[in-house]
Amino acid sequence: MGLENQTHAVNGFILLGFSDLSKQIQQFLFVLLLLIYILALMGNLLVFTILTVDPSLHTPMFFFLRNLSFLEICFTTVTAPRTLVVLLAEDRSISFFGCALQMYFFFFFASEECVLLGIMAYDRYIAICNPLRYSVVMSNKRCVVMAVGSWIMSVVLQFGQITFVISLSFCRSKLIHHFFCDGPPILRLSCSDIYVNEILRLAASVFFLLIPFVVILSSYIYIISTVLRMHSKDGRSKAFSTCSSHLAVVTLFFGTLMLAYFQQNTGSANERIVAFIYCFVNPMLNPLIYSLRSKEVKGALRRRLWEKMSLFRL
Repeated sequence: MGLENQTHAVNGFILLGFSDLSKQIQQFLFVLLLLIYILALMGNLLVFTILTVDPSLHTPMFFFLRNLSFLEICFTTVTAPRTLVVLLAEDRSISFFGCALQMYFFFFFASEECVLLGIMAYDRYIAICNPLRYSVVMSNKRCVVMAVGSWIMSVVLQFGQITFVISLSFCRSKLIHHFFCDGPPILRLSCSDIYVNEILRLAASVFFLLIPFVVILSSYIYIISTVLRMHSKDGRSKAFSTCSSHLAVVTLFFGTLMLAYFQQNTGSANERIVAFIYCFVNPMLNPLIYSLRSKEVKGALRRRLWEKMSLFRL
């Protein structure tokens, strides 16, 4: 009754989050999410800092990894603070403008990460399948152009999609059965014709999910066929080690996003669980995957720690 009354008192929406769970479970989720969020911020900030300050890591592969670390900080920050409030606060209202802003930045950072992971797969394809042309194809200038171009493309295209969402009329219940303002839960509340929005959502899913996924899949098909033809066992091992961390991140991110956006969304608990994984768990695991499996990153981290310890002893 309280939530229903609250919908008439606010000019926006109510994020139900995990209100169907007991208070004790919500408090546990609050502590868990806070821990995950802190680890995600610290891990990605550490990787970003190491890749920035260490000159030996100023290569195309680590340039894109630095972009990914920065992106993960932004991506999880879009949803985590508000979700922490939703888990504990009695007032779960969010203004229409605040909801639209959160939805836009979520769409933007998610689509940018998809494109960036596709570029990183292409980078690995050139490095392994065409190593003699790598310095030309993946020059510093081209890397910057690809990175900046992907950011601009995501900004513009997602702005178009969010414009159609905020133009809808919402005359039904304002209760959002989710912990943040995502597209499908918002569209379910509209009393307008959402046919165009569904077409745009499908087009965005194809453009930002399927196309990068096809690029990644094609790149790894060529990479695997090239690696299997290598005579050197050390060469095969090195090639696979440079790709395994990226492949693990791709599997986690694309797997959960496709599960969320290519299924029939009904506001079920499974929808929130999948969203929890790609919003919070993935950004926490990504720096661990890269730092634990990359010898270069671990070596740079050890060097920096040794330098700090040496200065401290002096």
